[in-house]
Amino acid sequence: MARITVEDCLETVGNHNRFSLIHLAVERIRQHRKGEPFLVSGKNKEIVMTLREIAAGKVTFDNIFELPEERKSREAELLAAEESEEAPETT
Repeated sequence: MARITVEDCLETVGNHNRFSLIHLAVERIRQHRKGEPFLVSGKNKEIVMTLREIAAGKVTFDNIFELPEERKSREAELLAAEESEEAPETT
């Protein structure tokens, strides 16, 4: 996998503001430490994986606080689907 650079992330974040990039990365790392899965594949340390998410455009200022909610709703949908499959049919 190619190396990730701060410049890759700055292009995605916009306005080439390193301070904003740090704030975005810190918030995403907090989410990972609370159990959020990574949105990209790899076997790097959490900061590198977080920067990969940002560079790929999967984590932005627009969706950073919505990501945990999206995961919770997907899990609820999967649980509901599993329960409906397991429920015995009554005739």
